[in-house]
Amino acid sequence: MSETTQQSRTRLPDGGTEPVSTRKATTRGGGDPGSRGRTTIADGVVEKIAGLAARDVVGVHAMGSGISRTFGAVRDRVPGGTKSVSRGVKAEVGEVQTALDLEIVVDYGVSITEVSRDVRENVIAAVERMTGLEVVEVNIAVSDVKLPEEEDEEPESRLQ
Repeated sequence: MSETTQQSRTRLPDGGTEPVSTRKATTRGGGDPGSRGRTTIADGVVEKIAGLAARDVVGVHAMGSGISRTFGAVRDRVPGGTKSVSRGVKAEVGEVQTALDLEIVVDYGVSITEVSRDVRENVIAAVERMTGLEVVEVNIAVSDVKLPEEEDEEPESRLQ
């Protein structure tokens, strides 16, 4: 048997055959399937990714202002309530870029500039990797410092 008869062959309309490897594949719809259509990413998706990435940084005690943390703590205690991972994060999402505003509380004794730099790096890496969007800016507002002797601002439960 010759080498060409051992290959897979396809039958041509005129009755002849040709090796499969020389046959042209037909593409329908034109182009790469991955580029057909449009993907949109909601602001809330980017806010959740950024919130989780910011919380992973050592020195970040909490996210959001004192009032939003208090309301969040109440919501967390309600049966069926979910923890808001996007608390303290605001995102503006365009077609290819996003900008973020974060409000954080840092632990006492840490370098605010170092924590802010680490938060920016972590947030940018996570958002760009997961969404493909270019992060054009991450603005950080440090709203409080958590002192070691301070208790967390969670309301006491009335139930015993």
